[in-house]
Amino acid sequence: MNRLSEYMLPPAKSVTAETTDALFTFINNTSLILLAGITVAIIYFSWKYRRRSDDDVTPVISHNNKLEITWSVIPLILVLIVFSWGFSGYMDLRTAPDDAYEVKVIAKSWLWEFHYENGYVSVNELHVPAERPVKLVMRSDDVLHSFYVPDYRVKMDVLPNRYTSLWFQTNEPGESIIHCTEYCGRNHSNMNATVFAHSQEDFETWLETAASADDDMDPVERGEMLITRNACDTCHSADGTRLVGPTFEGLWMSEREMEDGEIVTADENYIRESILDPNARITAGYDPVMPSYQGSLSDSQIDAIIEYLKTLQ
Repeated sequence: MNRLSEYMLPPAKSVTAETTDALFTFINNTSLILLAGITVAIIYFSWKYRRRSDDDVTPVISHNNKLEITWSVIPLILVLIVFSWGFSGYMDLRTAPDDAYEVKVIAKSWLWEFHYENGYVSVNELHVPAERPVKLVMRSDDVLHSFYVPDYRVKMDVLPNRYTSLWFQTNEPGESIIHCTEYCGRNHSNMNATVFAHSQEDFETWLETAASADDDMDPVERGEMLITRNACDTCHSADGTRLVGPTFEGLWMSEREMEDGEIVTADENYIRESILDPNARITAGYDPVMPSYQGSLSDSQIDAIIEYLKTLQ
């Protein structure tokens, strides 16, 4: 049965995963035993009490107290076991240790922002220390999302206009996938991210250097990297293909018709405004679904993106 659970579940990489998996295994094993028992009973009684002749008449049976109590008490006991076990695990997962490292999470259509204590913001990459509890305080900028890391067995809805939280701890460095498990729009299936667990020393080094890691890159290369890292290419193509938002190909200095009929030139100011306040002007024929990158991108990063867009003629 344990091997069956290992086949059905992803690797267990958090300190609470084993408890969750034990309950999962208990429910599966109990269900299989009940399934086998009920199936055998159906086949046995169907054969034993089959109609042998036209004279067979089923006797009138009003009730059987022992049988009725048995089939009521056994499921009740099983339900109480699952409830108490599950509630205990739920409370453990909702009560973060006092020494947990806290990360702010903002969900947007269709990306994840992670805000660290030093002010650095990463997009679709969550970096955490191993062997230390990590608490995520989460909110949504638009619609309902759901944060789920299968390897850690943690999941929590991320809501607009309120905060939710969860915690986990992994005891070894490595990578795990983050999924959004609440349908949040047309690019819901692309709203994935990665958890990078580091040793404490490596995490502190990363935190100190992350903000300036790409400062020395060529501006065009840096802009292309930022487009990919911030998931801009999930909604905007670079080859003229129509996606959720306008294509980047030929955008620079082109004449753009807005939803209200205004014609604007796609210069530096227009691109900057589109990044920081995307709903100020909406291109005709497109929906106002782009999230704001205010606070996520620095001025130098926006400059690099502009330099990259200039090359897509």
